[in-house]
Amino acid sequence: MANASLVQIPSLRWDGDAVEPRVETIAEEVPVALVYNGISHVVMMATPQDLADFALGFSLSEGILESPAELYDLVETPRETGIEVELTVASERFQALKARRRNLTGRTGCGLCGVDSLAEAVRPSRDVGEAPTIAPAAIGRAMDALPELQPLNREARALHAAAWAGRDGTIALVREDVGRHNALDKLIGSMARQRIDPRDGFLVMTSRCSYEIVQKAVSFGIGIVVSVSAPTALAVRMAETSNLTLVALARGKRHTAYARADRIAECA
Repeated sequence: MANASLVQIPSLRWDGDAVEPRVETIAEEVPVALVYNGISHVVMMATPQDLADFALGFSLSEGILESPAELYDLVETPRETGIEVELTVASERFQALKARRRNLTGRTGCGLCGVDSLAEAVRPSRDVGEAPTIAPAAIGRAMDALPELQPLNREARALHAAAWAGRDGTIALVREDVGRHNALDKLIGSMARQRIDPRDGFLVMTSRCSYEIVQKAVSFGIGIVVSVSAPTALAVRMAETSNLTLVALARGKRHTAYARADRIAECA
């Protein structure tokens, strides 16, 4: 099955003294330029799939747009060296972007590339407000189901996933990317397009929970974040100040709550 996000590469595999020629499936990674009203703002290295979701989610999570309604048009254009995503946005938001515009080049797994001051590095947090109470079993149900909902990672074994689960742990939406932040931006963009209420479920990440994951979740109003690996101390501090429930090291029936653990309880 042809997929621009996956590439077939000839390889040699050593297993002890045995050598086997193989064809391996690996993940593609391309520069994706986000161009706002004709001005290039950012280039991120990303998996070339669900780029409309990525562009909208990035715009929302980075505060470039305040609402999906401020995005008027979006066009993807393949170039010789990558992909341009041209966004036409409301003039007020474009003027605000120009006022704080910076040039930055993203890399896989990097969420702060190009930030040139400490004030920009850690943005003020806000209270996420309402969030549901979920049962511990819901976390286990989501984590158990997620691997089968990652078709790209099953093939290439190199992609992260961001998933949205309902209160009972049923996964409703998944996005994949070589970068965990990109996967989350794709998920946020898709949720915004489908008008999925971020207060009515929880986010699941197949990665460590860094500050940027919490920041992006908070910016979209998500109140519960569950990750498979450990959080950073800064992520925990931001979760606490944002009233966000942060659960990490979620594997099987085990998980650890680092902030607002009261939302993890058996529901009546």
